[in-house]
Amino acid sequence: MVAPTASYSDSDMFKDPAYKNKPKARRWDNHLSPEALSRQPPVLKQAIQHLGKPGLVSLGGGIPTPSNFPIHSLSFRVPSGAPGSGFSEADAAPPAGREIVVGKYDASVVATARGGSTSRQQVEESPYYDLSIALNYSQSVGAAQLLRWVTEHAELVSDPPYADWRCSLTIGSTGALEQAFRMLLCAGGRPGTGGEHVDSVITEEFSFATALETARPLGVRVYGVPMDGQGLIPEALDEILTGWDATARGGARKPHVLYTVPSGQNPTGATQGPQRRRDVYAVCQKHDVYIIEDEPYYFLHMPPYEGSRRAGREQQDQGQDQDIDAFAASLAPTYLSLDVDGRVMRMDSFSKIVVPGSRLGWITASQQIVEQYVRHAECASQGPSGISQLVLHKLVDETWGHDGFLRWLMHLAKEYSTRRGILLDACERELRVLKGRGDGAELVKWVVPKAPLVSCAQLWLEVNHAAHPDASTKSILQIEEEIYNACIANGVLVCRGSWFRAEPDVPLSGMFFRTTYAASSEENMVKGIERFGQAVRESFRI
Repeated sequence: MVAPTASYSDSDMFKDPAYKNKPKARRWDNHLSPEALSRQPPVLKQAIQHLGKPGLVSLGGGIPTPSNFPIHSLSFRVPSGAPGSGFSEADAAPPAGREIVVGKYDASVVATARGGSTSRQQVEESPYYDLSIALNYSQSVGAAQLLRWVTEHAELVSDPPYADWRCSLTIGSTGALEQAFRMLLCAGGRPGTGGEHVDSVITEEFSFATALETARPLGVRVYGVPMDGQGLIPEALDEILTGWDATARGGARKPHVLYTVPSGQNPTGATQGPQRRRDVYAVCQKHDVYIIEDEPYYFLHMPPYEGSRRAGREQQDQGQDQDIDAFAASLAPTYLSLDVDGRVMRMDSFSKIVVPGSRLGWITASQQIVEQYVRHAECASQGPSGISQLVLHKLVDETWGHDGFLRWLMHLAKEYSTRRGILLDACERELRVLKGRGDGAELVKWVVPKAPLVSCAQLWLEVNHAAHPDASTKSILQIEEEIYNACIANGVLVCRGSWFRAEPDVPLSGMFFRTTYAASSEENMVKGIERFGQAVRESFRI
């Protein structure tokens, strides 16, 4: 038997035919880096297309035979995801849960039963995704079975308004972002710029620290845009781009790439409303800016916090019977859904909504951009883990389906809503009472988004540095470090706001700390806020 490997596939094989009637995306050659434009399809990958020829004897590719793989079967238990069922650990146990068992040659067995032979074509056309395929070399775009699922998911959630969009599996959003930056940005001078300008990327004034640390070593400049309760301010973005002076910016070329986290922005927790997203997109059209839409928290939709934990739980209980159609309709419009030009690369990830250890996500963008991404992956990561793809495919596609996946997301959002209520209750109790010496000014503030539905896993705490007894002699950074060290001494870890600055050389105008309610137990969240309050007391000497 020819060693089964994942055959070539792309999203066009799985999309609704109606997309063919939509306009095509524009080309982005002027945005791509010289590195990206120089990439060609690897010659060895091109040879794989001939493996489907009947009777072909392959002496060309170094593809090992599955009979030498020491893993013969894999089994795991999951919640069924059926209507009316739950998603707790108990719901995964017998008899409610479902046991998934994967063999090495499941696809071959099915192909034999259907056609009396085990040709490679029949194995590949089988809906089964087995260990003989998952453990072998794969296409960098991802396994066809899971690529079909993410393509259908993109149709359901975003329904891109142009014809030639595609998806590709990724090794997670951090790896995808590094590739995207290298595709779109270059450190040296570009053709036509005289060689004196370096590329730059624009983002929120406080942005995901890992994204910033991904961009800077590539030699590109990062610039921040002021924010409000809905995140990035479009008028501020327009003002910065309209008045861009490369000389005053130290030779930085006018940004042509925006990196944004629209939902539950990390670190501030801000969520862009529907009109805000439309306004930002319009500014990007005006200035021909390409958008990288990073949405790890998009599905964590929660009702606004209205006060006590009990009230929050009552709201949660009232939403228990929300159906999946209502949940899907409540999701904010994605940048991808607004993208009439094909100027958006949306990054999704299983990390925050299923399991981070899978190191698995997907991008959706125009065919040109996805092809460039895959060419890079073919010579770098070579695509995501086959084991991860197999497990996630068996879970979200074969077991849950799209409806079950949405039910899981609804469950997850309710869990996060409860956790948020616990953390905010503790803040109201432990931090609201902290007053400055003398003037009685509030020392710690926080803003909880009041949109109809918010997506968030963080709480952004602002500390009133001006009320600090040493404010006249110490900088904001020095006071921030003092409070941070006091937190560690008191047994709680929080993140310093300065770690998230897009422009570290710009003086801080405020002092912030990021907390998260994603992992700690109820008891530990309460303890953590108590200890943070104690650290503030010690620093402010109250």
